[in-house]
Amino acid sequence: MLTEYQADQIRGIWPESRSFDDGGYGPIPSRWNGTCQEGQNFTISHCNRKIIGARWYTGGVEDVDLSVDYQSPRDYQGHGTHTASTAAGSLVRNVSFHGLGNGTVRGGAPRARLAIYKACWGDSISCPEATVLKAIDDAIHDGVDVLSLSIVGRFFLPFATLHAVARGITVVFSTGNDGPLPQSLSNDLPWLISVAASTIDRSFPTEVTLGNNQTIVGQSLYYGLEDEGFKELFFIPSCFTDSLNSTNMEGKIVVCFDSINAPGAIASSAVVAIQNFLQVVDSLRQANAKGVIFARSPLGLLQYFRNFLCILVDNDVLWQINAYATSDASPVAKVSPAYNIVGSRVMSTRVAAFSSRGPSILFPDLIKPDITAPGVNILAAMFDSYAFDSGTSMSCPHVSGIVALLKNIHPKWSPAAIKSALVTTAYTTDAYGFPIEADGIPRKLADPFDYGGGHVDPNKAVDPGLVYDVDPNDYFKFFNCTNDVSSCDLVDNRLYHLNLPSVSISDLKTSVTVNRTVTNVGDTNSVYRAIVQSPPGVDVIVEPSMLEFNASKNTQTFVLTFKALRAVQGDFTFGSLTWTDGGNHTVRIPIAVRVIIQDYFSITS
Repeated sequence: MLTEYQADQIRGIWPESRSFDDGGYGPIPSRWNGTCQEGQNFTISHCNRKIIGARWYTGGVEDVDLSVDYQSPRDYQGHGTHTASTAAGSLVRNVSFHGLGNGTVRGGAPRARLAIYKACWGDSISCPEATVLKAIDDAIHDGVDVLSLSIVGRFFLPFATLHAVARGITVVFSTGNDGPLPQSLSNDLPWLISVAASTIDRSFPTEVTLGNNQTIVGQSLYYGLEDEGFKELFFIPSCFTDSLNSTNMEGKIVVCFDSINAPGAIASSAVVAIQNFLQVVDSLRQANAKGVIFARSPLGLLQYFRNFLCILVDNDVLWQINAYATSDASPVAKVSPAYNIVGSRVMSTRVAAFSSRGPSILFPDLIKPDITAPGVNILAAMFDSYAFDSGTSMSCPHVSGIVALLKNIHPKWSPAAIKSALVTTAYTTDAYGFPIEADGIPRKLADPFDYGGGHVDPNKAVDPGLVYDVDPNDYFKFFNCTNDVSSCDLVDNRLYHLNLPSVSISDLKTSVTVNRTVTNVGDTNSVYRAIVQSPPGVDVIVEPSMLEFNASKNTQTFVLTFKALRAVQGDFTFGSLTWTDGGNHTVRIPIAVRVIIQDYFSITS
């Protein structure tokens, strides 16, 4: 039971959702200092023993965002309700999106309590720094245990988040949806848990029957319309909105390549592709088209549009449709409702194409993101119902819920110890033993700049064996190093000397030595041995290669020496260091090293 733990999120909430039912909860803990702030369509009665606090902030918010939103903690856009229920929603049975994804929903920490701090507003989900800063300050004062922030911004509010961590509050951030381009992530400070997004073992195949009786399969959230017969197909090579506006498409199913991913197009970020996709859909709906079959691989973001078909297919599938459409004088197609596939028949896990990537522009001596978690087609509360959504905003609360569980099981663990437990126990291979891939153009094997330590494994994180802990004072030293280096107290003024569960050396010329200290949180008497996977082109030596722990000695320090094997102006390469006790504990940290001969970089990832 997590009745003594509170999670905070910086968005509004729809309190009537079944995911926030407080049945079975005891009294609100006496240490809680928060309040339930009333406003438009929100009264004290909307708080309960589940939602124990709610505040709202308007400082710095544009009038255009305030005018369309509820002047209260109530959620206007749905994002806050979705993320809050993902982190700590109560168990609700028989939930689906019109039959898709049917089953039982619950948050990562279903018995945790929630405090809501609405700092983001309007259709644009604007989150001014003034409102977020005040929300974090109030959350610290109120006594939250976890801050879950599904918002992005480079070097976002370092003082506020560092203050929270120094008070023992774990701060979890999304990294952003600007992937798959390198150096695209936000929220890359070392005291944060920065979360990437990955796919899950669920898909929604949708059969499209062509007029020649050929059946092709795409993906959609289509659950059936009143008229499901054959419709005329209209093929356009590329979905540029200008060409769509000049064509008669009323009642037709339009078939086209995304202009971003069409043959010959230059790969761009997922944000650009998503914006183009939404513009295409808007243009087609205005033209009274029946729907679209859209080659938008590999983004995989399924969205539902009322009374409008939207089927995503791979490029090769679209070419099959094109071959039929160009050979038939009156091409037609019929779309069947999507159905569920869950489990081993779905290849997962993959880092989502939209998930922002490292390395960090500001701090290349840090590996970011820290971890990845499910963030594609996540079913969670949306107003008084349930809906799918995708993004690192969805993966962030998965980790926040796990953090709440860990804080309940290990109340004395610091935020750094909790992050270490998540990173060092993450997995890097899928259920079949294949390395996790990262979606993009092209798809590739994932590396630490895609997923940090790997995909989060909550069960293993409970018992990590060893943790890399950090005194908050060391974070303050780091902060000094980001400004005037004359006040920097870190060795060599380099950030890779922080005792993090990762190592990134962005400019190895000859040799670099770093120290790490681990604390035993597993069996009192234990022996760990090192397994080193050196990055290509680098020799990594760990001394000592064996660590012994007992009742009188539960911390050990070791030295990592990195040596360049050849003088080149190189790119980042990746490896790992794993400590294993030969039993239940495998403690793995990712390593990233870039060998250089000149102090400039022409390749970034």
